[in-house]
Amino acid sequence: MMKRALTLLTAVLLPLSAAARDYQVTGPVLEVTPNTIVVEKDKEKWEIARDKNTKVSGDLKKGARVTVRYTMTAESIEVRDAGKKGDEKKAKK
Repeated sequence: MMKRALTLLTAVLLPLSAAARDYQVTGPVLEVTPNTIVVEKDKEKWEIARDKNTKVSGDLKKGARVTVRYTMTAESIEVRDAGKKGDEKKAKK
């Protein structure tokens, strides 16, 4: 019984641990569009994409102070052969 419960718990928690790390930015809203929100933090502008599935609580408008929670997920990865030059230099030495 205990082994079964542990297996079930592992099956539930394992996908959660593989999820992208959460980040957040807090500051006043500089701009809001249907696809983006721009927040100022430490005099820097943070433009973050959003869509119809983005949950918003409260009145989202320019000037409102917000905390945006977001994740970073790679859309594509292109491997460059930059390692070849470095490997050649190491081999010559």
